[in-house]
Amino acid sequence: MTAPLPRPWPKARVLEARAVIADVAHHSDHLVRLACNVLTRHGETEAERRDARALLFAIDARCPARHRHAQRADHDDAPEVQR
Repeated sequence: MTAPLPRPWPKARVLEARAVIADVAHHSDHLVRLACNVLTRHGETEAERRDARALLFAIDARCPARHRHAQRADHDDAPEVQR
């Protein structure tokens, strides 16, 4: 039986998420949203997790209709959108 592999990826993903948040003006909303989700779950301190939730709220508030449309389009029972 082999020993389980070490899991360095969470630490690396948290570091990448922090880098995205630190330079938020140069990243897409989608990437910022992913970084916020990582930090809300895996941030080291409560303050870091709270700040990530606040930024996620601000990103979602900036374009709520587009976000709602994207969520609805993921479901099979969503009505067709006419353009």
